Amino acid sequence: MKHLTLHFERGVETVTLNRPEVRNAFNDEVIAELTAVFSELARRSEVRCVVLAGNGPAFCAGADLNWMKRMAGYTREENLADAAALARMLEVIYHCPKPTVARVQGDVYAGGMGLVAACDMAVSVDSAQYCLSEVKLGLIPATISPYVVRAMGARAAHRYFLTAERFGAAEALRIGLVHEVVKAEQLDAAVAAITQALVSAGPEAMKACKKLLHDVAGQEITAGLVQRTVEGIADIRASDEGREGIQSFLGKRKPSWLLGG
Repeated sequence: MKHLTLHFERGVETVTLNRPEVRNAFNDEVIAELTAVFSELARRSEVRCVVLAGNGPAFCAGADLNWMKRMAGYTREENLADAAALARMLEVIYHCPKPTVARVQGDVYAGGMGLVAACDMAVSVDSAQYCLSEVKLGLIPATISPYVVRAMGARAAHRYFLTAERFGAAEALRIGLVHEVVKAEQLDAAVAAITQALVSAGPEAMKACKKLLHDVAGQEITAGLVQRTVEGIADIRASDEGREGIQSFLGKRKPSWLLGG
């Protein structure tokens, strides 16, 4: 990988954006690498969860300036292809069957907000600044909008999409974009506490639970939705993992999926 570093340890794969000289801004190469990596991690059974991190002072500053210069001369067809690649990357991260955690060690701007929002969870340092800056450039945060609006809610999105104001980690926590805000020296411990909880859960249950969240969130409670939830719990109870989980609980022993257990 040219722009990413990968580290695997005890079920946790850490994918780190490694372009600190440009504040981890992404271009077409970074987008292709992230798409390929998350697609591969989805297939690897030993990976129980994925941490998305950044190297250097910023988590991700959005689009790379040189990439933006190239885009300025694109035809509409070229812009469509370019935007589709970015949308595909976000979709692959969001639909990754493994739980994902954004480890936000610095500022997050524009497209970087999409990366944070596409992850299941986000832990931020208290010094991080956030900004949806697109309208200041005469653009709109289109491809990231399904994920960011879902994460922060429509009301907050109306303000920050339209004003392009910067806001701090405390505000990101208040509106639900991130789940936890900590001091820089506490970041690794906070992320580790989450990943430890994730790798302790049944891997097939985790996969099914992510699908459940995607199916249920924001949906009207209809007879069809209720029926899908009934079938979901029935199927998981009858699965090998579900039976192992119940039997280990009743037998007061560790389940077989625990690493080193």
